Amino acid sequence: MTNSTRRNVLRLGAAALAAPAVLASGTAARAQGVTKWRMQALWGGGTTPMMYEEKFCARVAELTGGSLEITPFAGGQIVPSAQAFDAVRGGAFEMMKTYDGYTAGKIPAHGFSSTVPFGFPEADQYEAWFYERGGLDMVRESYAPAGLTYVAPTVYGEEPIHSRVPVRTIADFDGLKGRFVGLASAVMADFGVSVSPLPTSEVYSALDKGLIDVADRGDIKANYEEGLHEVAKYLILPGVHQPTTATSYVANTRAFETLDDQQKAALAVAAREISGSLRQDILVANGEYLKKFQDAGVEIIDLDPEDIAQARAKAVESWKKAATDELSTRMMESQVALMQELRLL
Repeated sequence: MTNSTRRNVLRLGAAALAAPAVLASGTAARAQGVTKWRMQALWGGGTTPMMYEEKFCARVAELTGGSLEITPFAGGQIVPSAQAFDAVRGGAFEMMKTYDGYTAGKIPAHGFSSTVPFGFPEADQYEAWFYERGGLDMVRESYAPAGLTYVAPTVYGEEPIHSRVPVRTIADFDGLKGRFVGLASAVMADFGVSVSPLPTSEVYSALDKGLIDVADRGDIKANYEEGLHEVAKYLILPGVHQPTTATSYVANTRAFETLDDQQKAALAVAAREISGSLRQDILVANGEYLKKFQDAGVEIIDLDPEDIAQARAKAVESWKKAATDELSTRMMESQVALMQELRLL
């Protein structure tokens, strides 16, 4: 991000709170035409996360006075979700909402920009790494060779672990079969789990058939709506495999560079706002839906914080093994340094 863009982000952030109408009128006065983008998200239509992607697009339009219109599409609506990276790279559409963990196998840095298993326990801590410790710039480095521009993350809290068997300590994971993706696959394997990186769509049936014992899937509300209370009678908190989560707005670089500074800044401001608002929505929904799980006969198991802290120290060795190039090593080391300052390590 250029210095000019940074100044616009700060200006837009303040103006958005004080007088969004002024921003709109200023933009509308320009002689340029409307720029129209398409964005494919991760989520199904009508889901809570998808509604927030719609809010993101509306906010960008508001902040630019309508000079940048982004039409949101649900996951798989334009291309299959697994093809979104290449589709945006090739210019089939201009932006995607993605989860970096899906590309961690090819781009090691993405293991650390999506979630850190046993890492930051609070979403604000993880978000601070992006905005205060150079995380944004490093993630942008990871996307640049592909002709893609990382705009900003959406950071929220844990995703739980659902289990067919009681898991009351970290040691209880040893010997179980589980579904995990991204960096969590490597870390949970080091804790003794036989990992299968199944697609999200197969989690319910795999638990139901006993093909796996434990599984990561999504947030608490989404997992209840998917019916996981029917096939897994234990819910493990915190979700140590994914204590905090970052999804990401990623744009085609050629398309991004055609935007003016105000439009680029609007993307950044809207993304930051959505990150906070979705996180708060999930926070409130968690309490409501944990009760629904309990009412359905699911036992909520809270892991011992001291047990987790001891496991975090062990997980550092797993992170080091997963950091297989210079950029991922730099990202991992900067996260470890922040965790040490926060007295997590």
